[in-house]
Amino acid sequence: MNKSFFLVTFAVMIISFSAVARGNSSFRPDAIYGRDDRRDVYQVDNRSFITLARSTAAQILEGDMDFNPATNSYNVFSGTLQASMNLCSNAQFAKQSAAANCSGFLVAPDLLVTAGHCVQNMHECNGGYWVFDYKLENPAALRISNIAARQVYRCVEIIEQTLDDEAMNDYALIRLDRVVTDRTPLKIRQNGQISSGTSVVVVGHPSGLPTKISAGAVVIDNGPKNYFVTNLDTFAGNSGSAVFNAETNEIEGILVRGEEDYVPSPMGDCMIPRLCRESGDGCLGEHVTRITNIAYLKGY
Repeated sequence: MNKSFFLVTFAVMIISFSAVARGNSSFRPDAIYGRDDRRDVYQVDNRSFITLARSTAAQILEGDMDFNPATNSYNVFSGTLQASMNLCSNAQFAKQSAAANCSGFLVAPDLLVTAGHCVQNMHECNGGYWVFDYKLENPAALRISNIAARQVYRCVEIIEQTLDDEAMNDYALIRLDRVVTDRTPLKIRQNGQISSGTSVVVVGHPSGLPTKISAGAVVIDNGPKNYFVTNLDTFAGNSGSAVFNAETNEIEGILVRGEEDYVPSPMGDCMIPRLCRESGDGCLGEHVTRITNIAYLKGY
């Protein structure tokens, strides 16, 4: 849970506009726009969103999980979000465990999409697990300490990957160690692009937390070639998250960059989420790589 690198000024954030994963990020998807719309899966009523969330996964680093052959499961080692981020005790989700490093989503039976900065080489491919259903089941559950082996997959091949700061292009397509048979690959946009003002939803692991679904957001800037900008409530750990069109349930893109995540509280003794206007004015917005950038997925 190494997240010690904080951005010093807004100018530095502009200059260092490359995103890397939660533990070593210089520019990450992080901020609350207006009201905090993040919800645990059990809090969501929309059945379509819940179904879509089943096909999303958390990247958990190898050192944070240990296989137990006696139970055919993995032990997960993680502290609370409060402990890892020096978060104020009354902050939302402060008491929940936070083990995820990045997020990803299934696009074919053995293919998963994530951010390019989450899997940059085979060392990073081999160095983590991809875990489905890393979620809390009810309000009483705050920690996930054990995961069934059937939910856990490994990366065995990087099919296509880019992390281009100049072109602002950031994605990776990887192959899993076996076919996923108990959930459906997500439908992706094949051509064209989402319209400005369209409602979008993100599913992923903000700050390493168990799965969160965040709706109530729209596309606020659709001009850039390789990405679009939203006012989604996302944090480091959301890198690689699936961004859905709320009207079609199609994947529109991959959450990759955004605002600074936590700032000191007024008293200065703990951290609180950075707050932005719902409109995004005064903040950078949350950047989403267009799914159509991935050439290998044409026709899927």
